[in-house]
Amino acid sequence: MGSCIICSTPVDNGYVCDSHQEDVIFEFRGDRASQLVPERFYQGTVDGYADFGVFIDIAPGVTGLLHRSELDRRLDSLDWEPGDTVCVRVNNVRDNGNIDLGKSIRQSDREFRGKIILDGDEEKLPEEIDDAAETDAGDAEPSEPADTDGGSVTVTHTDTSGGHHTEADDTEADDAEAQEAEQSEAKSEPAVDDDASEVAAEPDAEAAVETETAANTEPASTDDTAAVADAEAETNGAGAVAVTEREDADAETEGEDDVAAETESDAEYAETTVDDLSDQIGESIRLEGEIVSVRQTGGPTVFELSDETGVIDCAAFVEAGVRAYPDIEVGDIVRLDGEVEQRRGELQVETEALLALEGDERATVAQRLADALTDRARPDELDPIGDHDTVAGMSEELLDVAEAIRRAVLESRPVVIRHPATAAGYVAGAAIERAVLPLVREEHARSDAEYHYIVRRPLENAVYDMDDATNDATQMLQDRDRHDEKLPLFCFVGAGSTADSVDGLGLLGVYGAERVVLDAIAADPEVSDVAEQVVTGDAPDLSIGALTATLAAALNPDVSEDMQHLPAVSYWENTPEAYTEAAEAAGYDAEQVRHLREAIALEAYYQSYQDKRELITDLLFDDAGGLAGHIAEQFREKLDDELETAQANLDRQERDGVGIAVLDTDQFTHRFDFPPTSLLLDELHFVEREGEQFVTVGVGMDELYLRSTDDLDIRAVAEAAAENAPEADVTARGIREGRIEFLSGRREAARNAVLDAAAAQFD
Repeated sequence: MGSCIICSTPVDNGYVCDSHQEDVIFEFRGDRASQLVPERFYQGTVDGYADFGVFIDIAPGVTGLLHRSELDRRLDSLDWEPGDTVCVRVNNVRDNGNIDLGKSIRQSDREFRGKIILDGDEEKLPEEIDDAAETDAGDAEPSEPADTDGGSVTVTHTDTSGGHHTEADDTEADDAEAQEAEQSEAKSEPAVDDDASEVAAEPDAEAAVETETAANTEPASTDDTAAVADAEAETNGAGAVAVTEREDADAETEGEDDVAAETESDAEYAETTVDDLSDQIGESIRLEGEIVSVRQTGGPTVFELSDETGVIDCAAFVEAGVRAYPDIEVGDIVRLDGEVEQRRGELQVETEALLALEGDERATVAQRLADALTDRARPDELDPIGDHDTVAGMSEELLDVAEAIRRAVLESRPVVIRHPATAAGYVAGAAIERAVLPLVREEHARSDAEYHYIVRRPLENAVYDMDDATNDATQMLQDRDRHDEKLPLFCFVGAGSTADSVDGLGLLGVYGAERVVLDAIAADPEVSDVAEQVVTGDAPDLSIGALTATLAAALNPDVSEDMQHLPAVSYWENTPEAYTEAAEAAGYDAEQVRHLREAIALEAYYQSYQDKRELITDLLFDDAGGLAGHIAEQFREKLDDELETAQANLDRQERDGVGIAVLDTDQFTHRFDFPPTSLLLDELHFVEREGEQFVTVGVGMDELYLRSTDDLDIRAVAEAAAENAPEADVTARGIREGRIEFLSGRREAARNAVLDAAAAQFD
């Protein structure tokens, strides 16, 4: 039974009561996330940034994520640097060990009312730790200073019984201690741990003998000190001669010693590959490969080395927080010697020597890595789901895309997936993510690699504009400069294929970032000039979800079974029978497919800029508890309510024999709640259309959406409307969504001009 350090209330365990948990800062000295207590504030160290937040080390091997949604400012405005000490709040510790953190306004010990050390499961006060340390120091035997010249020594200890003690004695004793300390420091070798700075010193045999001699020498009187000094002066000349003779002998054998040392060094380290390290724990090994990233922690420098079989973290230490091997940079081909260790379940190499290769050696290793990369990156084959003819005809192009993505993973380049925030867009992006995640985990030993090397960022719509591109460019340049990350591969699925995206894609190209565009509609010719690969279909029965599901199965055959139902989920109507059958064979009937589609559509709308990785995974791949059905009920309820209101306020008219239904979305929809205008217009058009010539229009303040029973050329409609209403600045802005923009001050003129132009296309 203890008492609270804040209010002195008795507590059953520890030093803080329930009422004052948040008034205390905790220093965590445990080794497992499960030992953390949620709702408390902890000291931590900034480990690094990701596009979704900041990783904070609460203790060595215990890392949490401070998500950007927990911040009161933009992520890129934080002035934290890796290694900085910060205070954070532990919001939650998940069953899988992930730690959710929150931001603390208080960022120093003095801003809290007390401090407690959480040592595993036991709470301790700082003074208890300090007292224990002092006790240990007091119990240790004092070391005796020694003269290391090999002759007699004069050392006078403090005489506690009142014996003779002089200031000169103290000076000589201090000199002897300083000399011994310098020799011991010069001969010590650092023993590095990735989370702490430790230097272990081992005196050599000669120093050990000298120390023993000094320890066995009787203390001399002050008068003897002068005699010893005179004797030393007399022997200086002879000593100098002896030293000269010894240096000459050393010079003669120096070359032989270097050769012997090099031979011994080569024999000490066994050449191996990253893939074999799990069987070589505790052994001295040699790796050759490429440095793909460098991270400076509060302790060692961590080099990420990639060879032809995988990637491994290699810790190198010179001093806490100081960059080891500053000449080694990302992209260097190196030879690394070290010892294989296992730190908290993860493999790591403790670096003992690191050398950048040059000339023929570099060329040989680089060629070996390149050959292995090509062999590993190219998938063996592509097997279209549902035997879709259009997809089968795109096999080689899809294999090229799969190779580009796998090559990026093997080269330790992040893969950034961009897709629209729609049901089909989320299905497409999640399919690729599902395939790439196991490849990243297999390639990288770090447990948090999946948050660095595969990123999915939804877009508000299918246009990749300058706002999106500026955000991406800023993020990738920060990652490059802060964390030495390579520039990513950007993969656009169901987005970026129209001329509206050329400027955004071009900005990425200025910095040399690779871009791949994959879509189910024909791409505008201009896109090919700003992307390395453009793979698009032009079949009315093809969806982006169907295309990427087949791509994902080729990317990683191990997830092929997970892909079989995704094509059917990505269609709102007219689903090809082959995809329906594939879903049924995978255990998804028509109702389950509908629930998935509607649940994804609802979740895509809320927090549309977030990837919602775990939630989307639960819905699409791991839903065993009726999650999709539960969310689908909300989808249908919200959509039906909005649809009923819209139908009651439609402006029905006819132009040139074409039936038209117009909805004023500013007046008769909840603009900032589900469903979005595009989805509402899809549903409204489905229930309202009559005959073969019918157009549904949703008109907002400065934009409108078109839906038609016939295929409309949205650009042609916008161009014709611009001629009839030149003052309205009518422009097609998203042909996939049928979206046209105009000046809000010329709303009525723009609306009438667009309706006339749309009706005219039916002639």
